[in-house]
This record gives sequence, structure tokens and C-alpha cells, in this order.
Amino acid sequence: MQILITGAGLSGAVTARTLAESGHKITVVESRDHLAGNCHTARCDQTGVMVHHYGPHIFHTDDVEVWDYVNSFARFRPYRNRVKSTVDGAVYSLPVNLHTINQFFGKTFRPEEARAFIEETQADRTITDPQSFEEQALRFVGPALYEAFFKGYTEKQWGCSPRDLPASILKRLPLRFNYDDNYFAHVFQGMPEAGYTAMVAAILDHPGIDVHLNTPYSADMAGRAAHLIWTGPLDGYFNAKLG
Repeated sequence: MQILITGAGLSGAVTARTLAESGHKITVVESRDHLAGNCHTARCDQTGVMVHHYGPHIFHTDDVEVWDYVNSFARFRPYRNRVKSTVDGAVYSLPVNLHTINQFFGKTFRPEEARAFIEETQADRTITDPQSFEEQALRFVGPALYEAFFKGYTEKQWGCSPRDLPASILKRLPLRFNYDDNYFAHVFQGMPEAGYTAMVAAILDHPGIDVHLNTPYSADMAGRAAHLIWTGPLDGYFNAKLG
């Protein structure tokens, strides 16, 4: 065994393929009974619908090389993620954009008017150095939009109070002063037509790659390989002994 890779998700598969094409012999071990990790997809037997078993995954990037790479292993269908939220009996578009702001506050703002309205009448400008998600949100959009669109979702997503989350998480979410309701801003967006599992299978389809499903990593495996590449949870490598 020349190189051992733990995990048959996207990271493990792309690494295995790249090394195999360079002449290395690769063994991939995967603890689950399927490829593609948390991107695993399979069609429902009753409906034929493609199911994302661990939650939806939308592929989006600005990198032409990355986009060309995945398209060499799968046919992609264009997809735009347009999210809706129901608040107090009304349906709003997310991420928060000019239409959301006008609808929520009953206004007809132009972009510059909406920006000034949020900054001057909604945002908590007493917060100069936000430390938590909640402080960042209150400084960013103010209490009304925070309570309506951010607080409950964040508590459900993370399983804890927004006061206990870092401000950096909110900084990744867009606030738009135009009518763009496309959740992502990347040039290339889509999903593989046959699913992610089929795409990962194609990436791993190389004579230099040997894949073993239902095979959890054990320390003795590393001793039989010249190199180990770990793509699983970091704490899993240490058997969760370090927290």
C-alpha cells in the first residue's frame, strides 16, 4: 500500500484521482456504505426523485478550473438557489435584499434609500466591535430583521444561542440593496444530473485506486502505508480524546 486515504468524499476522491494519475497506488477506506460522504445522493425507489441524504448540496464556484474538473466527470444541470422564508403569515425572499426590506417595512425604497434606512434607523451603531453572531446581526441589520430572519434559523442550524457563536459566521451572509434573490453570487452554479455519488464514483474510477466501503480506519492501517491522507473529522483522527 503506497498511499492510504481515509474518506471517499469529494476531498478524498479528488486527492486519490490526482495522485493516481501521477502514478501512485492509492487505497481509499470509507467507514460508510456509500461514496461521496455528506454529498451522498440516491434516487428514491418509489418516486425516482434524487435525494440528498445529508441535506442539499449546491455546487458553486468562480474557479473555471474547478468547474471544468467536475464537469469532466458529470453532466451538470444549472441550478439557482432561491430561498423563501415565512414570517408572520407573509412570504419573503432570502437572502435579505431590497425586495425583502421594502416588503417587510412597507416601503418603496430605492437602493441608496434602503441602505441609509438600515444604517441610520435599524442598525445598532453603539456596537463598535461585534464579538458574537447576535451583536454582529444587531449592528448589521438591527433587531427587527434579526428577529425575523436570522435568530430562529441560526438557533436551529447551530443548536445554541447566537450569543455563543462568533461574529464571523454572519459576515459570510449577504445583505443586498438590489432585487437579486440568487442565494449565491458565484459565476458557476449547478448540481450533477446523476447525483454526487455517481460523480464521485467516476472520479474514483481509476486502475490505481482501490476503494473499500464499510471499512473504518484503524491505526494499524497507517503502519502498512507509506503515507496517510486523512479527510475525516479532525477530532476523529485522535479518537475524540482532545475534544
